[in-house]
Amino acid sequence: MTIQVRRVVTGHDQHGHAKVEIDEISQNVISPRAGQSSTVVWSTQGFPVNNDGFQDPTKTSFKTTVDNGTVFRVVRYEPGVAPRNHRTDSIDYAVVITGEIHMELDNGVIAVLKAGDVLIQRGTIHNWVNKGTEVCIIAFVLISAKPVHVEGKSLDAVN
Repeated sequence: MTIQVRRVVTGHDQHGHAKVEIDEISQNVISPRAGQSSTVVWSTQGFPVNNDGFQDPTKTSFKTTVDNGTVFRVVRYEPGVAPRNHRTDSIDYAVVITGEIHMELDNGVIAVLKAGDVLIQRGTIHNWVNKGTEVCIIAFVLISAKPVHVEGKSLDAVN
């Protein structure tokens, strides 16, 4: 089964009054590997964000992050999801909505996160593993960041 996320996006009419621009189930669901599906709910480019006008940024294709921008993504992890070690050029704010997930770092450290837990991922190599029997859903906000530097070495994104 794939993820289904209802997204409601507001904006303004020609008189400056608030209105709902979008109220739908997200259409851009992808399943890049067995046991995982995701949808980009919204994205921005540049800081500070420009809320003028209206254009749905989810109608384009996405990498994991957006240079000098943000990505709001919701991901569904099935039990036994295929592994994928990776690092992003972003700071990631994650909120576990349902289920339980193991966040594994490249040094073997594991943090078990449950519904209601939050994680701030700061450019580390990590993997999401669902060892349970229930689906885990996580909401992520990825904010563009410079690559991490350790002892003069750049730790670039790894996909």
